[in-house]
Amino acid sequence: MRSKFIVIGDVHADFETLWEALRAASCMDADGQPTMPVRSGLYQVVLIGDLVHPKNEREYARLIGKDSFDPADPDHLFLAARAQVKSLERLQAFQQAAPQSIHIILGNHDDAVLSSEYLLGTASGLVHVEFDPERGGVLLPDHLRLWFQSFLRELRVGGVQFAHVGPLPAMTSYDGLFYADSSHKRWWQDTPEYVQMAGLEFGVYGHTQMKDGIMVNHTAGFAMIDALHAREYLEVILDTEQQSGPLSSRPVIF
Repeated sequence: MRSKFIVIGDVHADFETLWEALRAASCMDADGQPTMPVRSGLYQVVLIGDLVHPKNEREYARLIGKDSFDPADPDHLFLAARAQVKSLERLQAFQQAAPQSIHIILGNHDDAVLSSEYLLGTASGLVHVEFDPERGGVLLPDHLRLWFQSFLRELRVGGVQFAHVGPLPAMTSYDGLFYADSSHKRWWQDTPEYVQMAGLEFGVYGHTQMKDGIMVNHTAGFAMIDALHAREYLEVILDTEQQSGPLSSRPVIF
């Protein structure tokens, strides 16, 4: 059976753009529900992870409807958490309406919300603490925590892998070693042969922002798709009954 996989990179709380991508790909209807091609399995949706945590102060300010954002202000943290919870609940309802066709990969930011063991931030000094009550934030609600815990570490269809960071098993475990190893951001440049070494025909990954849009390395057999900011998603056609690579793959601008 041939299926079209619509693969969307790191969301980082930019849910409005996510909804636009899903509608542009004919995966979400006007009521926010999966379309018939998704419900039937003809279309498969894969979100590559990192649903939470806006990428910068400007995006946090936009999210809470203010001119600026202060991660030390509990009111700002509450507003940021509340806005994300509302959109996460909408996404949860969308996924649960067609769970056999809508797949969500656990990103390291999603995992960090579950444990609060690691403090994540940006090079500019921004810290993501809106879901950390020990640092002024609030806990992710229990029903969403349970949902996050159901997310996949990877999805394999035939010879194709969908994962948040990269092809190696260690790249799906977000522990102290993961955060100490900067190569997780560079492997696709330094050691692209990892995909073939892992016995894969093709891999699709996020985690590292692609400033110029989705990058497809046909020679090494992978795509880096953290490019929602560039309004791009990846379309992959697979024969789900064959242990093979994609029949086709292409970035789509919406």
